[in-house]
Amino acid sequence: MNKRVYGILGIASIMANWNADFTGYPKTTSTGDIFGSDKAFKYPMKKMWENSGEKVLYIKSMKLSESKKEEIQLVPRSLKERYEYIFSEEDLKKNKDGKKVLTNLFSAIDVKNFGATFAEEGNNISITGVVQIGQGFNKYEESYADEQQILSPFRDASDKPQKNKKSEEEKEDAKNSTLGSKIVSNEAHYFYPFVINPLAYKEFQELGVTEGYTEKDYEKFKETSICAATSFATNSKVGCENEFALFVETESNLYLPNLSQYVEFEKGEGKNIIKLTCGDLINSLKDRILNIEIYYNPYTTKIDTDIRGAKIYNIFTKQEV
Repeated sequence: MNKRVYGILGIASIMANWNADFTGYPKTTSTGDIFGSDKAFKYPMKKMWENSGEKVLYIKSMKLSESKKEEIQLVPRSLKERYEYIFSEEDLKKNKDGKKVLTNLFSAIDVKNFGATFAEEGNNISITGVVQIGQGFNKYEESYADEQQILSPFRDASDKPQKNKKSEEEKEDAKNSTLGSKIVSNEAHYFYPFVINPLAYKEFQELGVTEGYTEKDYEKFKETSICAATSFATNSKVGCENEFALFVETESNLYLPNLSQYVEFEKGEGKNIIKLTCGDLINSLKDRILNIEIYYNPYTTKIDTDIRGAKIYNIFTKQEV
């Protein structure tokens, strides 16, 4: 692929929790701005690829293992075990062919896109990914976290002494069911910047371990990036959907800034409004821009943009609007 791609990927989170911190609340910066990490966006993409039969290396998978006490336990595979599992390798330590290991790594679709840090004995490999996704900041100013109390259908079977004395009513409630919580955002709209630079694999192409990043690779990334969040329905992610995507394909030596800084979000009458303020920048470079595509949810959203020549599509049907 002889071009660069710059863009924005948008996620709507309605009464859901797109990316929680270790306290269970939506991730925030030290100044209180809500954001989602690049890992939160990549994970549903990896799950979608895995479910479609693609090789995915960097994803949690489980195995049954016998402990020293002869107990059978369900445990996560290590990176070495995951590699051996998806590439049918008996023992990675015995593989002295570094070229074969590199070739295998590039055949994993997540490595082909996002790169890898593969620090295993005898194979210390670092691959800078062609696709780089930044942090996705929430652009909706009225977002707040909502904590919901949840009752379990099971009693607390532990019989541990309590530090604080409880009333008889509280003790009876504890016997009947345990208490938990679910934390969601009332509404949040995350916008992620990304860039695709195929030249990142030039050195590996020269080594003969990959054909490089191809148009087919790009199409797979684009197809998955605009629907993976919608397809990924866990308890906390139900309510999270892909609602926007911008793809700006340029000459291979054109360098653009982070485009997500040119996004504004506001609530309109009946529909939300996503405003793109990068029109002047992109229009001034039209002779070096090859193609522009915008995908959005026309049922909930309006697009306000003055980008000339952009093709606009329904993000669900992929039909031009």
